[in-house]
Order: sequence, then C-alpha cells, then structure tokens
Amino acid sequence: MASVTIRDVKKSYGGQQVMHGIDLDVNEGEFVVFVGPSGCGKSTLLRMIAGLEETSSGEILIGDKVVNNVAPAKRGVAMVFQSYALYPHMTVFNNMAFGLKQTKTAPDEIDRRVREAAEVLQITDYLDRSPRNLSGGQRQRVAIGRAIVRDPEVFLFDEPLSNLDAALRVQTRLEIARLHERLQSTMIYVTHDQVEAMTLADKIVVLRDGRIEQVGSPIDLYERPASMFVAGFIGSPKMNFFTSAELVVNAIKKLAAVAVVANIGIRPEHLTASTEKGALIGGTLDLVEQLGEYALVHLNTAAGVPFIAKMEKPPEVTKGAQMWFTANPSLVHFFAQESGLRINT
Repeated sequence: MASVTIRDVKKSYGGQQVMHGIDLDVNEGEFVVFVGPSGCGKSTLLRMIAGLEETSSGEILIGDKVVNNVAPAKRGVAMVFQSYALYPHMTVFNNMAFGLKQTKTAPDEIDRRVREAAEVLQITDYLDRSPRNLSGGQRQRVAIGRAIVRDPEVFLFDEPLSNLDAALRVQTRLEIARLHERLQSTMIYVTHDQVEAMTLADKIVVLRDGRIEQVGSPIDLYERPASMFVAGFIGSPKMNFFTSAELVVNAIKKLAAVAVVANIGIRPEHLTASTEKGALIGGTLDLVEQLGEYALVHLNTAAGVPFIAKMEKPPEVTKGAQMWFTANPSLVHFFAQESGLRINT
C-alpha cells in the first residue's frame, strides 16, 4: 500500500478550468471517499490519480514518487469502474487473470492470485462461469477481483455500486468495507451517495465545483459541517435551514446573539416535538412518511418554508394542524448569510 499526495492540482479543458488547485493527503491504508453532486470534479480527480486524465498543473505523488508523467499501468493502482467492463466470451477466471497474462505473469502465480481473490470475494464457485450467468452483484465482485489480483498499492473505485439495485448496493457496500478491513490497502472511492460515504470512509472529501469544500471524518462532517453546502449534503434527510424570521428566537437565548447575521441549521433528527406553543419553530403538517422504525414529518413554516422532523412515532394530528418543535442548543448550527460558512458559537 502507498500514500497519495495531491499538490495544487488544476485541470482545464480548453479555456475552461474545472479543478481549482486541489491539495489533499491520503495516508497509507486509509479509505477515502470523494463525494459531491454531479459535475463537482470527483471522478475527474480520481482519473487524474489513475493517469487516465492529465493534470494541467500541480503534482500527484503515489508513495514518494511523482507520477504525473508515469503511464497508468505503471502507477501501482487498480481501478474499478461503474460499468463492470467484463469480457463476455471469457470465464470469470480468465476475466480476472487477463491483466496478469498481459504482463507475462507465471501461470502458477496467476492461478494462486485468482483463487485467493475469489476466496476473499466468495466467488470461487463461479470461476468457470461466463459473466452472462452472473447477477449484477456477482459481476461487480468479479470486477473487484480483477483489481485485487494485480496487488496494487492503491485501489480506485469510480461509483462501483451505481448499477446495482438497492438491496445489492447495501450488500456490496458491506463487502467492500470488509475487503478494506482484510487487505488494509489504500482505497479511494468516488460516489454521489452520502450514505455510502458515511458508512465506508475513514475520511470524506466533499467537492464542489472543482474545489474541496471540507475534509474530515464522517462524524466531523456530520457534527461540524464547514458550510451550508456540506451541512445540506451530509445527512439523510438533509439539514433544515431557517432564518431568524422563521424561529421564535427567544425560546433559545443562545440563538438571539447571532440570529440576525446567520442562517440557522437544525437536522430533522434533532427536532423534538413540543406541546408548548412558541417553543422554537412551528409549522403546519403537510405529509407523514411512515418508515416503520421512525416517521418523517413534513411541515411548512408560516412563511411557506418546508422542513422535516424525524420522529419515533407519527404525530396524532391531521394534515393542516399546527405543530411546534424545540431543539438542544448544542445541536443548532449557524452559517453566515452571504458566504454560507460556519459560524462557531
């Protein structure tokens, strides 16, 4: 395994700059997830690490070696793509062995590596099958196995679960987490799904418009988002945002000092229903999503701003009824109105 160091990396297509000076350290053995909306640059950054895209300026190091001008095959990385990219006329064994055969690896060594990887991924029984006889999850495991047999210093995953249904995404996500625990390899994983990011990552890199918005552990980003963008992207359902006009600021004295210069963020799970009118935030009930272990309660403020409260049980009131909520002041977030950056209180 190896570290990955990115220093002031920029990328332009023609006259349009899409990556704006990326600086990032990925430590040996870390599982780092790049997350952000479509077009934020996460896949472009991954492809530059892999050597599939050239950098316009800056340096990328794998270990202590600058690899800007090193061919992808010689960088010591292996990439798993969104599409499985398996050869339909080859067996699973030959798909996994193909890259090793291209590098003239000895047959005995190929056999050992393929069977060891198949055992790790629990696909030994499928080695003689063709890809068309496998499920989507099994095909993705073959694609991951093809990367494992190369014994890379760094694994790169580009939205590998996007083509799977919900149940298979959960299952394969767990398999990737166990794989990292077993191999202890450096892994960089791209996704637009913040649930994948939160459950897999040692460290999350949130990207926005070709810039890093915040880097930190999942709990850091959840508890102390650096901006409204991060706060709204990390967490499911996303954070509610209010202005002072929508809150009864006297209900929590801590809010009063900054309410006039801040947007106020409260996560749905941190809103607590109150029987006291004027508790903190009030809204008319619009919709209740019953999800078994909890309910998502959709409401609108008097100004028509929608927000969500996460409750253990659905409320015993009808649509259109007024409901009030309070929140622990320590779980309330403040953001500057113009910049959207976090205000520490």
